[in-house]
Amino acid sequence: MTPLPYSARPGVLLAALSTVNLLNFVDRQMLYAVFPAIKEELGLRDAQLGLAASAFIVVYMVVTPVAGILGDRLRRLPVVAASVALWSAATLLSGAARSFSGLLLGRGLVGVGEASYAPLSVAMISDAFPESRRGSSLAVFNLAVPVGSALGYVLGGLIAAHFGWRTAFYVVGVPGLAMGAMMLALVEPTRGAMDHDPSAFSQRSLSGLLADPVYAVTTAAMAALTFVLGALAAWMPTFLVRLHGQSIGTAGATFGILTALTGLVGTMLGGWIGDRAFRRHPAGYLWLSGFGLLMAAPAAAVAIVAERPEVFWSATALAEVLVFLNVGPLNAVIVGVAAPAIRATAVAVNILCLHLFGDALSPWVVGALSDRFGLRAALAIMPPMLLLSGGLCLAAGRFVTRNGRR
Repeated sequence: MTPLPYSARPGVLLAALSTVNLLNFVDRQMLYAVFPAIKEELGLRDAQLGLAASAFIVVYMVVTPVAGILGDRLRRLPVVAASVALWSAATLLSGAARSFSGLLLGRGLVGVGEASYAPLSVAMISDAFPESRRGSSLAVFNLAVPVGSALGYVLGGLIAAHFGWRTAFYVVGVPGLAMGAMMLALVEPTRGAMDHDPSAFSQRSLSGLLADPVYAVTTAAMAALTFVLGALAAWMPTFLVRLHGQSIGTAGATFGILTALTGLVGTMLGGWIGDRAFRRHPAGYLWLSGFGLLMAAPAAAVAIVAERPEVFWSATALAEVLVFLNVGPLNAVIVGVAAPAIRATAVAVNILCLHLFGDALSPWVVGALSDRFGLRAALAIMPPMLLLSGGLCLAAGRFVTRNGRR
């Protein structure tokens, strides 16, 4: 058998898409690390800071379905390259903002670019790897969530402390432009290349997909989880500054390093265990995620109320590992239930729903509650949402069992 060209190898595609996804999340989370500095310079309220975070998510979720539909009809890599270049340029614009409206504009344009990246990348990875390896391959792709977020907190906090918050955005925007150009050198996998039994897909249209209980309930579970992740990402560095007396640089660095370590462990462990659980039972991905999220809720509650540093950090670490277990498995469920011809659309609609009911709301909701009741009380909304997410995962698993669906 003739070896594949280097640019057409699945591992190369996964590495390139994962690297860009890393920059994606560095850009997203850096804003949260510099919240205190932006608040001071621009004179914003907490609710306005939360709205600036939500502006990206709102635009992102509105544009994503359009990008998914285009991704199922056009060549995907050129669209991905253009989207990476757009959000990188918008990151530079965010750093140049001189007012609240300027910041909103920059973050909104970042949302346009990043919306075209995620669904198309997930669909291409699904076409490059067999079904039995999708959980682990998507876990590698989604390592960008904890590691990129951590780098965003660390770089944002440290750069802001030494050079100002504007420089932090400039440092992140330039590499993205280079990565966008590199995407054009890769070879795009054939749609459905790893799906050897087309008759296994009962959902070949968007309307049928939305009526599928596995897809719908899993999407609801992911939305509840995304609400928690949005609140955690936006407000934990500020929580450390206000409630635990850390400096802006220390808060970003410590929380970022913890998120990187726990995310690395949780995401890779979840992908590895999830693939094995799936081979034993078609509901294995959902069972793993459900029980992990149910156990994460009490750990999160302890972290919120803890006064002693060792208790806070231990509980936070445990909660994050349990939360990140589900990243690869739940994405594997979403791509596995849809036929290859509508896979990018399926991912895009999933992204729309989980952001619409998740982190498009939570930064602003927690900010508004914080203005009224204090930040500790506002974050108490997270454990109940984790319980809801875990329960929905187990409910979706019951539909898989009942229908014999993969």
